[in-house]
Amino acid sequence: MTHWEHFTHGADIGVRGIGNTPGEAFEQAALAMTAVICDPSLVQAKESVALTCDAPDAEYLLADWLNRLVFEMATRHLLFSRFQVTIQGEQLTATAWGEPVDVARHQPVVEVKGATYTELKVAQTESGEWLAQCVVDV
Repeated sequence: MTHWEHFTHGADIGVRGIGNTPGEAFEQAALAMTAVICDPSLVQAKESVALTCDAPDAEYLLADWLNRLVFEMATRHLLFSRFQVTIQGEQLTATAWGEPVDVARHQPVVEVKGATYTELKVAQTESGEWLAQCVVDV
């Protein structure tokens, strides 16, 4: 069962995605990151952005993926609420859907500055689900 959650870490916040595949876990981690900023249910999937990332392992790929989303949010002034991620080896291809920030409707609470290597983990759990997590700097 795919889902996301937050975990506490000092002044920052942890994002965790859980899914049946690594791609689903990355999608849920991205949704958890959106939920740090605002309620994801308020973000409509109006525009799509295609993304690719390469990294030497799954953990660095997760950090790169989340940092790429932070970059896209900052430069395009978008929030994202839906993601489709495919991971093949050391490469991630994805589409993120969202819309321009509307401060009155989205009511953003914080700005995510970036994903860190703190608590960085991508692994399959004993129950067979995939977990993707790290702390994001707010």
